[in-house]
Amino acid sequence: MTGKPSPVRLHKDLETIWKTPPGIARLSSVNHTILGKRFMLLALIFFAIGGFLSMLIRAQLATPHSAFVGPEIYNQIFTMHGTVMMFLFAIPMLEGFAIYMLPKLLGARDLAFPRVTAYGFWCYFFGGSILVIAMLAGVAPDSGWFMYTPLSSRPYTAGINADVWLLGITFVEISAVTAAIEIFVSILKLRAPGMSLARMPLMAWYMLVTAGMMIVGFPPLILGSILLELERAFDLPFFDPTRGGDSLLWQHLFWLFGHPEVYIIFLPAAGVLSTIIPVFAQRQILGYRAIIAAIVAMGFLSFGLWVHHMFTVGIPHLALAFFSAASALVAIPTAIQIFAWIGTLASGRPRWDIPMLYVFGFFFVFVIGGLTGVMLAMVPFNTQAHDSYFVVAHLHYVLVGGFVFPMLAGLYHWLPHITGRQSVYRLSIPAFWLIFIGFNVTFFLMHLTGLMGMPRRISTYPSNWGWDWLNLLSSVGGFILTMGFSLVLVDMILQFRFGRRFRRDPWRAQTLEWAMPTPPTDYNFASLPRVDMRADAIEPAPLGPVLASGEGYLGFARNNQQETLAVDMMTGVIEHIVILPRRTYLPLWTALATGGFFVSLLLGHYWLAPFFALLVTGLILLWPASLGFREDQGPVPIGRGETAPFDAESTSNAAILANRTALVTNATLFSSLLFGGLFLIVVAPNWDSAPAPLVPVWLSILAVLAAVAGGASAFFARATNRAGGAVTGGLAGAVLAQGIATAAFLAIMAGMGNPTAHASIAIAFVTLGYCALHSAIGAVIAGHALWRKHQGYVSARRATDPELAFLWNGYAGITAVFGAAMALLLGGIL
Repeated sequence: MTGKPSPVRLHKDLETIWKTPPGIARLSSVNHTILGKRFMLLALIFFAIGGFLSMLIRAQLATPHSAFVGPEIYNQIFTMHGTVMMFLFAIPMLEGFAIYMLPKLLGARDLAFPRVTAYGFWCYFFGGSILVIAMLAGVAPDSGWFMYTPLSSRPYTAGINADVWLLGITFVEISAVTAAIEIFVSILKLRAPGMSLARMPLMAWYMLVTAGMMIVGFPPLILGSILLELERAFDLPFFDPTRGGDSLLWQHLFWLFGHPEVYIIFLPAAGVLSTIIPVFAQRQILGYRAIIAAIVAMGFLSFGLWVHHMFTVGIPHLALAFFSAASALVAIPTAIQIFAWIGTLASGRPRWDIPMLYVFGFFFVFVIGGLTGVMLAMVPFNTQAHDSYFVVAHLHYVLVGGFVFPMLAGLYHWLPHITGRQSVYRLSIPAFWLIFIGFNVTFFLMHLTGLMGMPRRISTYPSNWGWDWLNLLSSVGGFILTMGFSLVLVDMILQFRFGRRFRRDPWRAQTLEWAMPTPPTDYNFASLPRVDMRADAIEPAPLGPVLASGEGYLGFARNNQQETLAVDMMTGVIEHIVILPRRTYLPLWTALATGGFFVSLLLGHYWLAPFFALLVTGLILLWPASLGFREDQGPVPIGRGETAPFDAESTSNAAILANRTALVTNATLFSSLLFGGLFLIVVAPNWDSAPAPLVPVWLSILAVLAAVAGGASAFFARATNRAGGAVTGGLAGAVLAQGIATAAFLAIMAGMGNPTAHASIAIAFVTLGYCALHSAIGAVIAGHALWRKHQGYVSARRATDPELAFLWNGYAGITAVFGAAMALLLGGIL
């Protein structure tokens, strides 16, 4: 680094460092551009599978008394249709889009944890494959995509059908949660210098709130899946009312996830609209700050609406009134965004192009879905329309209108960015009209069949109830819709093959992703920009050549390292240099080992599961083996006459923020478990003479004191390290204390009684198992920090490992207190 390299030399140096080789080596890729495209491509494949299943549904319902498929196969088809569309298409598609686009929008070279992204993709691929293979083998889930108990419990679904859903979806949710943490941390830390939160593009705001919702919203579903699988596999009666369980607990846990998921799906699509509408209106968006406030309000309100899916289960009237009002209230932040978009178009000079056709489709379809949503939020109407085809129509108007139409608009807007070619548009217009007409013919008529009394999830119906002609027209509309999507696919292929090449920014947009070559290079920007204005008011055409010539930050290659910059979360002031890991097969091997764990549970080979769990743990511990420095480096040049330290020497680096975020996810799952225990105590039947778990007070106190001592010891190690002292004693003490806590919790579990006898013992058993697991995790992380210290990776300035040990050991101490209290409460001691 003796002088400024030429632009050609700079490109070659960076390409050498960042490039993923072709062939089998592509499996080792951790680059966000490659992984984002993989996520989106696989999501489209699952979308095609889900679409094919929908056509089978419409073929079955086209005529009365249809014998196209039997009721057992039909149950599998409609269950897999909903599962594929919700879990394997919608959420992974938005994740893939965010993984591909966010670093480019934010002026970074990659996401914060490329190997976590790769691991998430492989979990998604293998988990989705389990579900599809089960469907082909005739053992697909058949209890509905919501898996209500007791239908999905062992007495009523005796095969492995339900286990396929519970374990396959939990496997896929690992991908969703890891992606959410990755996106959340990357938006907060890996932005262009100067890009404060108040200057971020709206797309980043939408994804930040979405990721936060996923971090808090997915754990209840994961917990519910774990509890139901424990009931099915080991007969722990969490949902069995004859032994103190309650099937409504599943509904609460599922919809605590399920309703926020609707907004998790909608918000990224709304971000697409807020990004492309100003481009085609040829003016900046109206109400930038009002939209941000609306996004945050939707995120919070979405968690207060889950009970409106349960209005008919016997909820007290006061609760019905509260959740009905909250369900109507969420229309306000939605309306703020819609009026901002309409106002932007009305006050600008709209330029009509293919993406704008889909924007029009969104307005028409989504507003209808919103209006029917307000109707369903009213308890009297909901009681009449519940579980009818009116709800099916509303769901599709909201999800297809609120997600698919905006994503198709985004596809036509950003596909030139991926391909480097502009669309030929010969099939684009007829494809849109086939989709628009086909969708409305299919689903608008379902409002009428629902109002005429047709229930959901039936495979046949009589011919004398007036539903036959409406169902036939819906089926015709479904096939028209399929033809429209087929034309979109052909149109995409034609663009890849015959589209015209272009230079930067064919749309005259004003965001950073167009200030780079297209298709993008593996490193995105040859040098990183400084953003001193709102990031949706940039002129990419003149900025692109400046960055390509290396005149921004990090416009050089240093020590064969993949570097980008991290900034202060609020102000955008440069904090440190992030050294990103190179390509590796470790995420693939780790995902395969994780898959082995889930498959062993699915096939009933429970003795194999601990082996795979230990293998996953060992592989994850290998991930940071090559990260960090054995000596303090101090601040180094970053360009433009400025210096910054490396991430290993920062106390606010992305690794620490990611672990704090993961603990929030973990705490949400634990809180859901405590909520479940309290719910059963208060609501569930057969608790008057319930057998209490035997929880020795002295052993509980020992476990709590040991876990808290482990947290205190890790805190002492962190403080000592910051002062330049030795950390060995504190970390070793944490390992020992958490080992004692783990043993004490396991001893309590072994002697508390038969957990299959009653839900009170089962809840205490699982709660203390959670505490034992996290004490063990605390010991492992403290031991790993001790090993890193021995290898020379820890000093007073390089303090990440002691910080992580403190976080996880402190969390283990906190959960031990609450977990032991819950067990003592269930045991009748508190």
